[in-house]
Amino acid sequence: MLGAALLLAGAAAAGCGGRATTHHKPGTSHEQAAGSAGALLDAQDPTGHRLREAPAGGAPEVRLAARPDSEDGWNVQLTVENFRFTPDSTGGAALPGAGHAHLELDGRTLARLYGPWFHLPAAQVPEGAHTLTVRLYADDHTAWTVGGKPIESALPLTASAATPGQAGHGHPPQSAPASPPQSTPQVPADRTVTLTVRDGEVTPAPGRTELRRGERVALRVTSDRADTLHVHGYDRELALPAGQEATLVLTADRTGLFEVETHGSHLVLTQLLVR
Repeated sequence: MLGAALLLAGAAAAGCGGRATTHHKPGTSHEQAAGSAGALLDAQDPTGHRLREAPAGGAPEVRLAARPDSEDGWNVQLTVENFRFTPDSTGGAALPGAGHAHLELDGRTLARLYGPWFHLPAAQVPEGAHTLTVRLYADDHTAWTVGGKPIESALPLTASAATPGQAGHGHPPQSAPASPPQSTPQVPADRTVTLTVRDGEVTPAPGRTELRRGERVALRVTSDRADTLHVHGYDRELALPAGQEATLVLTADRTGLFEVETHGSHLVLTQLLVR
């Protein structure tokens, strides 16, 4: 029995051939993973992430561009050099020239990016002049720096009533979700996990939700502040409008241990253990 338990634990940690991305205990904030890439600095970036100085020579670079979409909002493009996106290892140790990016509007995080393209809905940008910023992060969520300065790029972004898809929308980004929340799943789910986030606490306390491969799970979340839910390994996101229930339904077609967390408050909501 002991041998079987050890084999089972090992399979979960290795992802059973899937993409295990767990990196910290449920209910806690991000922890910096051990890694020899660069040097950890005592300073933090504007969003509270610790800085990591990139190795000298061949440091990552990023450029940001945004073009109006013909139907709604903007298509944002990241051009990177000496850097690769590594969604499969998010939460692991920092590796040179690898990780993900954060997209911010006026200092407020909009999304975590695992690739060069992102569609920014007009509903997330109120009318007026703004600054769009992208910053590069290592897999352990430390911010890459050169000379102690975060590796980032910024550009001005102006939204007006004439912006495609924005006419009649003047909502602030905190209350306007990227997509309409679903009060009920559109497709029946095998399992439903109902969670509430209030004052930085998750109810019920974060734990593991065990699923068989191929099962559909509905994540039903109500948050007291606007946020974004993210499922590691599946690269699925859901806007969480303040005070409203939102539901994400996904098929657990990858085995392993995957964390469900919030971007803004950095809270782990649950872990999906798919066998």
